[in-house]
Amino acid sequence: MKVKTMSEVTVEGINVDILFWVGCAGSFDARAQRVTKAMCQLLEKAGVSFAILGNEEMCTGDAARRAGNEFIFQMLALQNINTLNMYAVKKIVTACPHCLNTLKNEYPELGGNYEVVHHTQLLNQLISNGKIKVEGGSFKGKKITYHDSCYLGRVNGEYDAPRSLLSALDVDLVEMKRSKTNGLCCGAGGAQMFKEDEPGIKKINVERAEEAISMNPDIVVGNCPFCITMLADGMKAKDKEDDIMVMDISELILQDVKN
Repeated sequence: MKVKTMSEVTVEGINVDILFWVGCAGSFDARAQRVTKAMCQLLEKAGVSFAILGNEEMCTGDAARRAGNEFIFQMLALQNINTLNMYAVKKIVTACPHCLNTLKNEYPELGGNYEVVHHTQLLNQLISNGKIKVEGGSFKGKKITYHDSCYLGRVNGEYDAPRSLLSALDVDLVEMKRSKTNGLCCGAGGAQMFKEDEPGIKKINVERAEEAISMNPDIVVGNCPFCITMLADGMKAKDKEDDIMVMDISELILQDVKN
């Protein structure tokens, strides 16, 4: 699979519809790389012309700002904005809600104004307009519970697109008690992913994994690389990693798409 970079398409004189912002997790984390590949395959199947920044993509600076290092955030943000503006990027899709929030809501104040969508929003649109067709049989009758990530849900108000995708898959969706606006964080947000646990009686991801397990699902579905890591670790802590799969919603779509 060959995915072109913005520098390559610029040299070739090709205009692409969308930039796929891969993100740090999607680039370097082995589990998140599978989501990156799934998303690229879905975009190709939909006939969407896209490119990535490749080595020109820096971290958005989300974790630095959450941890209180505004200098590092602005340094990274300005470098990314210069790159994006150089390529005259208009629309960006990302599979990371943290990247989504930073690119969409925090870059404008530094001169970076783009249309930024989450991959669940774009996939929902592609299915709605018929560019991606799903069979609806691969997961028929499978009991699935969905975890709302904080940065897609409460921060950016998107609850419907992921659930519309799951509806298209004809699954048996069971909602956890704490969902949508009342959802429980996986424990990784606010740069917590990169620091040691603070004293307490229970890890947040274990608490969330227990809630998911109580629904007796076949699959727990997420939309964020941090959430997927935390939920998978929670399943391991409860010795359920062999019984309950943790998957990104794009991976489910890819398994069910018509060729």
